[in-house]
Amino acid sequence: MLLLLFFFFLHIPQIHSSPCLDTALLSKSMQKCLILPTQQASLAWTFHPTNSTLELLFLGTFISQDGWVGFGLNPTSPEMTGTRALIAFLDPSSGKVVLLPYILDPMVKLQNSPLHSHHLDIHLLSSSATMCGGTVQNGATMEIRMKIVLVPNRTRLHVVWNRGVYVQGYSPTMHPMTTNDLLSIATFDILSGSMINIQNQSETLKVIHGIANALSWGFLLPLGAAVARYLRPIQAIRSTWYYAHLAIQISAILIGTVGFAIGIKLAEHSASKGVYGLHGKLGIMVFCLGWLQTVALLFRPKTTNKYRKYWKSYHHFVGYACVVMGVVNVVHGFIVLGVENSYSKLGYCLCLSTLLGSCMALEVNSWVIFCRKSKEEKMKRGCGLSGGDPSVQVEC
Repeated sequence: MLLLLFFFFLHIPQIHSSPCLDTALLSKSMQKCLILPTQQASLAWTFHPTNSTLELLFLGTFISQDGWVGFGLNPTSPEMTGTRALIAFLDPSSGKVVLLPYILDPMVKLQNSPLHSHHLDIHLLSSSATMCGGTVQNGATMEIRMKIVLVPNRTRLHVVWNRGVYVQGYSPTMHPMTTNDLLSIATFDILSGSMINIQNQSETLKVIHGIANALSWGFLLPLGAAVARYLRPIQAIRSTWYYAHLAIQISAILIGTVGFAIGIKLAEHSASKGVYGLHGKLGIMVFCLGWLQTVALLFRPKTTNKYRKYWKSYHHFVGYACVVMGVVNVVHGFIVLGVENSYSKLGYCLCLSTLLGSCMALEVNSWVIFCRKSKEEKMKRGCGLSGGDPSVQVEC
């Protein structure tokens, strides 16, 4: 349980509201507005409850002469994937402002194909974009307006905004991957005008994924292996070691399966760090080896079977390989999550170090006992070989 508590120290970025600039509120004739938490962007809006229409005004700045500025709504959750966006940029041929609609599906992060404009499936009444406040080279402000019809009785909106350095034809390229750019997501209430601290679904899944995998592949699996190795020689407990080993390993496999399934879900939204990266490949290998060990129990020969020794060799080799790869992948997972310097990793390392230290102490003790027994058996064999002959000097 101590290991679980350490992982709740995972840092989840919080979003805080800021007071709105009077100039934005007055000059744009909007009812409410907010300064968004990143990229010096701001948002103003007017809500008409009689017909559930919402007028939105987004202000964002360019970071490149050939770049783009985008703003959108996510109907389901505060994340980039699934966002219905309007992206503005300068037409490369005419130099005029172009505003096109895009749907950011899970394939966007793969970057296997250009991002193409797509009709939005939200009730969009009108949209426009205007550049103001200087030239693009000087970080001009892009004004994006949109008017939509909201679902009745829905007052919370998930908004996503960002900016990029280059547009290829009419396809915006990937935005920068700094922390500031990755946190350009917020949820706010259109009636109160306040930001709402809603934990991103993907962030929640990452925390659960990290806890489940660290607990299973990174701790329970090595613990189960240690139980089998160091409790088995104790004759007083008889077969208790086997049932303890079995219970721990099965628990590790079941919890690890949950963590693996969540990892596959996360990989759909973050392909660069998921299945297509080292962390994902190691995860698949560990998962397959773990279940291979579990299935192998069904084919475990009896102790009198001549193939039992081969099964034991396979079981030990695959088991230790799974333990080593699992621990390595858990440590690498902290890097993938960006918490390699967190208390979470410190807590895990302390738990793993305690287990490793105990194993080293037990290993030394087992070898001392083994050497002592070997010496005693050798002396007994020497006594037996002497046959009581007084000419043979053997200390017994």
